[in-house]
Amino acid sequence: MLSVKHVYRLGVKELWSLARDPMMLFLIVFMFTCQIYLAASSMPETLHNVAIAVVDEDDSALSNRIVSAFYPPEFKTPVLINLSEMDQGMDAGNYTFVLDIPPDFQRDLSAGKSPAIQLNVDATRMTQAFTGSGYIQKVIMGEVGEFVQGYRLNAEPKIDLALRMRYNPNLEVSWFGALSEIINNLTMLSIILAGAALIREREHGTIEHLLVMPVTPIEIMISKIWSMGLVVIISAGISLKVVVQGLLNIPVQGSILLFLCAATLCVIATTSIGIFMATVARSMPQFGMLSLLILLPLQLLSGGLTPRESMPVLVQKLMLGAPTTHFIAAGQGILFRGASFGDVWINFLAMAVIASVFFLIALNRFRKTISRMA
Repeated sequence: MLSVKHVYRLGVKELWSLARDPMMLFLIVFMFTCQIYLAASSMPETLHNVAIAVVDEDDSALSNRIVSAFYPPEFKTPVLINLSEMDQGMDAGNYTFVLDIPPDFQRDLSAGKSPAIQLNVDATRMTQAFTGSGYIQKVIMGEVGEFVQGYRLNAEPKIDLALRMRYNPNLEVSWFGALSEIINNLTMLSIILAGAALIREREHGTIEHLLVMPVTPIEIMISKIWSMGLVVIISAGISLKVVVQGLLNIPVQGSILLFLCAATLCVIATTSIGIFMATVARSMPQFGMLSLLILLPLQLLSGGLTPRESMPVLVQKLMLGAPTTHFIAAGQGILFRGASFGDVWINFLAMAVIASVFFLIALNRFRKTISRMA
């Protein structure tokens, strides 16, 4: 029969083993602090404080107008440099873009000619270089067109679509980045910690000690699930309060407690997956390679990085059997939109069923592995 005392003692033993593993402790702290901050503050897909310089060889009203068209937050204040400083500044990484406005640019344009402005791009910053090049061309064409025509043509459509962002009015990318990263890290660490706990037992030879003790496989498995799951859930809760709400000042719309309850159901399933993988792998390197095959689909196809609606119908149906699909749906609803339990109960029910199935599968595999070792 299941002994609560055995489960508690074995779980405490797992916590002490984790406390003596500095690399795992560093991974937990890094993933729920630095990684969350980086995911919120680094926005490679958007222009933000991009360094730009201008070589103004014309020094006309039009060239000054073009220079003043670049301003924060997309760009830093443009730096006026000489032609001889352009290559040196780009080689040193001081500027991502450098505009070279040729002499007599305004005069040639007024005379009906087609003068060209040279745009130099630091292609090592790939995403910003691609996005920024098109944006800069659009800005320059707008200023030139307004100068030539004497006004800026803004064709008003007959039907206008008014978009209002209810939960993120200013479309702050950091709000989505930080909260989504917590959901992804919680899933990843729960799998890694549970699997590493079992492999650590095997590598240190302590699994043989457990076999001669009056404990059952289900007690060993539950102890690993509750101990490693508790570490991940507490870390996620602290990260939400300290890093997301405190350091980054990102609002959380819903109940953190309800989110952690959803995380608990997901963690039961993911830690069971981690234990199952640990019974298949023979060492930590094998477990790490196997984790890639599991973690990538869970993160890429569950709706955390890309909307599930944009995926093939077959993939959408297959991923309904993954706990992360329902956890991401519930987590985003709670954290982004302030959803209550009545709004996400179907996701809770799905996670409970999936967690039960994965637990039984992992327990059956774990019992067979233990019996072979005995």
